Order: sequence, then C-alpha cells, then structure tokens
Amino acid sequence: VIRVKVLHEVGVRGMSGSRFVAFAQQKGLCMTAAGAVVDGNVEGGKGALKDVRKRDVDGRVRSFEEIPHTGRNGWINLVKFWRENRFQQLHKHMEQTFNALGPIYRETVGTLSSVNILLPSDISELFKSEGLHPRRMTLQPWATHREIRNHRKGLFLKNGEEWRSDRLQLNKEVMLSEAMKRFLPLLDDVAKDFCRMLQGKVERDGRGKESKSTLTFDPSPDLFRFALEASCHVIYGERIGLFSSSPSLESQKFIWAVERMLTTTPPLLYIPPRLLVQVGASLWTQHATAWDHIFSHAEARIQKAYQRLTSSQGRGSVTKGQYNGVLGQLMEKGQLSLDLIKANITELMAGGVDTTAVPLQFALFELGRNPEVQDMVRQQVRTSWAQAGGDPRKALQGAPLLKATVKEVLRLYPVGITVQRYPVTDIVLQNYHIPAGTMVQACLYPMGRSTQVFEDPLRFDPGRWLGSRRGDGAGFRSLSFGFGARQCVGRRIAENEMQLLLMHILLNFRLSVPSSDDLKTNLTLILQPETPPKITFSQL
Repeated sequence: VIRVKVLHEVGVRGMSGSRFVAFAQQKGLCMTAAGAVVDGNVEGGKGALKDVRKRDVDGRVRSFEEIPHTGRNGWINLVKFWRENRFQQLHKHMEQTFNALGPIYRETVGTLSSVNILLPSDISELFKSEGLHPRRMTLQPWATHREIRNHRKGLFLKNGEEWRSDRLQLNKEVMLSEAMKRFLPLLDDVAKDFCRMLQGKVERDGRGKESKSTLTFDPSPDLFRFALEASCHVIYGERIGLFSSSPSLESQKFIWAVERMLTTTPPLLYIPPRLLVQVGASLWTQHATAWDHIFSHAEARIQKAYQRLTSSQGRGSVTKGQYNGVLGQLMEKGQLSLDLIKANITELMAGGVDTTAVPLQFALFELGRNPEVQDMVRQQVRTSWAQAGGDPRKALQGAPLLKATVKEVLRLYPVGITVQRYPVTDIVLQNYHIPAGTMVQACLYPMGRSTQVFEDPLRFDPGRWLGSRRGDGAGFRSLSFGFGARQCVGRRIAENEMQLLLMHILLNFRLSVPSSDDLKTNLTLILQPETPPKITFSQL
C-alpha cells in the first residue's frame, strides 16, 4: 500500500492541554484512548502495569479544537516545507512532533488536514469506525492524471460500492489461499534465478577460493530488476529476462518512471493539481510524464497477454489448470471490463516494484549487521527447505522466523509511513472528540520506534513477533500492509516475494556489511535509504 504524511514545525507554548502533555512526558506517562494515563513502561514488557484509566481533571471529553496542533495556517506551513525541503524528512518530523506534543496532534499543510495518532489502542478505536467501505486519503495528483488522460481509475483511487465490487473480484486472484498456491511457484522460480545470477556475479567479480568467493557491492539495482521480473511473472504470466547480461532498456525506463512518479507525488498533494496543470508547472509535467510511461509499459504487456490468450483459445490449446498470471485469470473470468482490468493491473505494477525492492535493501542490511539473527533465521530456513521437498509454500510455513524478519524490517522501515481512515461516526481518541469524516492517520514510523509500544525498539529482533501477545491494541502494532478490507491488495504477492528471495539468499550466502552505522533515510512517497547500503555476499 502507498501512503503519505506531512509534518509541520512544532510549537507547544500556549496550546490547550500542553501542560498536561508536558507533565505526562516528564513523569514517564503517556495518554491513551479515552484520556487514559498509563505508566510509561512498555506494554507487556517486564514490570509493565495493567491499564489504569483515569478521566481528565474536569471529567469531560475535550473538543476537536483543543487537540494539540502544529500551526493553524496551512499555507504558511506549506511554504516552510517547500523552503526547508522538509518533505524528505516527514517521518523524522513526525517522530519529533509526537515527542513534543504527545500521542495525538492535528496539522494542516496547504489544503490537507489530518489528526495523527501513535498508540495501538487508539488505532484500534479508529478501525472500529471505518465502516463497510473504508476510505483512505485520495492521492489527488494520481486521480487528476487519470481524469485528464481519460483513463479508468483502479482500486487504489476508488471508494464506496464501486471500490468494494472491484476489490472482491481482485481478492480472488491475489489474496485468497487458492490464488497463493497458483503464484507461489512463479515467485520461487524468479527468486532461484536471481540467486543463480548472484552466484555468477560473485564468482566472476569476487575474491577468494573457487565456489567460496566474496563480493561487496550495492545490490539495489539488481533488487529492482528482481521485483519487476517477479511482478511481471505473476501479473502477466511471462518472464521478461531482466537477469540477462543486457536487460531491456524498456524495463529500465519503467523502473525510472515509477521512481519519478513516487518522488513527484508528495509535493503535489497540497496544492490543487488542476491549478498546476493550468500554469504548466514543471513538477506536474514530470509527474504526468512518469505516469504516461507507466501506462504505456502496462498497455504493451496487457495487449501482448490478451493476444496470447485469445490465440490459445482460438486454437483450443488452453491447458486446463495452466496459470496465465493475474491478468489471464481476470480476462478468462470476464467479471471486470477490459478497461477496469487495465486500470487495476497498471496500479498493481506501479505499486509492486519499489515497495518490495526497497524493503529488501533494508532486510539485507539488518541481517548483515546482525549475524546472530541471520544464523538463527538461516538454520530454520535450511531445516524447513530440506523438509519441504521443493514446495515453496511448505518451506515458508516451516520458517516463521523468516516471516517475522520481514515484519521486523517493516516495523523499523515501513514502506508507507501512515495508514489513513475517515471514521464514519464520531469517535473519542485521547479524550478528544473526533468528528465523523475527519482524516485520521496512524503513524507507523514513530510507532515502530516508540518505547511506549515496543521494548528496546531500535534493536532488530524478529523474535519479538513470535508467540501470542496480549494487551490493549496489541494486534495493531504491525500495519505496514494496512488493515482489514482496505489492506494492500498486493500484500500476499509482496510478502511471499520478499520471503522467498531472502530464503534462497540465506541458503546460498552469508551476509555482512562494511559499515554497521544506522542508515539515513529519505521519504519520497515511500521510505528509502538516503544511500543504498553495500552488502558483502560470501558463498556458503
């Protein structure tokens, strides 16, 4: 799922409730849902206390206007963001603002207003009021591009019954267990081929004895090619040969276009896109051009798949049980129009490259600088792979620590830093009244690094996700793929794609890093390393 969040310069003096917030911070307390005050010990950790809830001093629910805020003038805030280039560090600004104002605040930047929350107990309350047709923030630059170019909108840009109808059809092909059985072997094939390519690279360019070579390099370009190859295989049912010595320029341009689209989206969220179109703003031109290339790439692949499918049907050569990718399944069933299929397939492709390639960079880095964790995961993976008899599904089921590793990576480095909802009824969060229809954002980056939510949060520890956990909102500590009916539609593809690649890499290589310093991160529309980390691959 792709999500975005904006943060302002903070100022506390004179704000309603700020004295109580400051007191809570000073005493190691935090405010939770319905005005609770809980001792600052980590939920469920050693010495943690049960939730002891108390009303505010005067016993009343406070008004929306009393929520701590970061400045009332959205246009002044927007100018500050532009001038100081804060868009790239929104996740850090968000973390700083929670530290200053407490676990809830509101903000306005340009035309965009939101209430931002941090604690799982509050997030739980928010999702209870999401309704039958959950809404998240519409990325208006994307919607404007579709309208200007007369493209149909896909699932990501829809709401209401129209969204629900399309979602139910897509769930059958990408979310249900039967769909996973069909596409897991395809992902496994791509992951194995990637590791064969990596073996060749290490043997050719590395140092050391034969079959025990070591090579240090930046794997990010290869990971982007892996993500695109895997996405094309699952979605279009075809391989595009990105692991060859000379991958196609067309595919490289597609990767560039997705990166450009993600980079240009955040600044366009706070000014009406139509205004930028009218004045011919360069930023809009770059954004629209990137989307045009994404659509062109998808259109060519869709036409090719359509011709292949109709040709097979005409010759009567369609093999029963043959899997032709998500696109082929949707076309064969015919429950969505071709225009809607194109719209949704294009969105799946645009959202399926960076959002898996970048977390894989973080995963390799964390495994490389945490050798004890790496050894534990590898040991479990080896045992599971040996017992699975080549069945990728069984191999993954027998390696829960591998799944927990991906979960832990996304805790520290969430792809999207917020999940948004518009409650359908009035709710109360932190003893503040939130009117129905208000955009409320669950802020994942600061939550994942908060001592109020996680014990020793900066430690990379996949084991924290194993076993059951109890506590208020405990089920809402991991939301990198969203929640409920509106969670990321490509979740099962992405999760399994990352797990399978890490599994095969760990079976073949020992990972280390030339520098274990924390990675600096930037935000486009997704969280990325400022500089891709170099990884040392040593053959086993």
